[in-house]
Amino acid sequence: MEPRRAAVVGEAETWLGTPYHHMGRIKGVGTDCLMLLAEVYEKAGIIPALAPHFYPPDWHLHRDIERYLEGVLGYAREIAGPPAPGDVAVFQFGRTFSHGAVVLCWPRLIHAFVRTGVVYGDADKAPLVGRSVKFFDPF
Repeated sequence: MEPRRAAVVGEAETWLGTPYHHMGRIKGVGTDCLMLLAEVYEKAGIIPALAPHFYPPDWHLHRDIERYLEGVLGYAREIAGPPAPGDVAVFQFGRTFSHGAVVLCWPRLIHAFVRTGVVYGDADKAPLVGRSVKFFDPF
């Protein structure tokens, strides 16, 4: 695996077990899926530090604006797939694409989810199976 991609995957794995906390960004204490991506890619040296504005935990249920995708597109380009290790997968939840994950070896990934915190996930299993997904390359 290319060293920068390995750095992203390695950093993401250090977040495993971190509880879910909306807008949190402290390893071992709390994070959400957006802040997990921001911290992982920053610590791996792929993107600069992000200073996100407040976002309500349920914004994706009530709006059609693709805020999450707009943020991701500021640092990565959309790809058709299949994704490579270290790429970003963004799933549709609610009305918009609003749940991000770090790809390990598709369909395996690492993500922060409300009920589980930061865990390994599988896009072929619940709660991700069947959801629309877009892929992004930040390298």
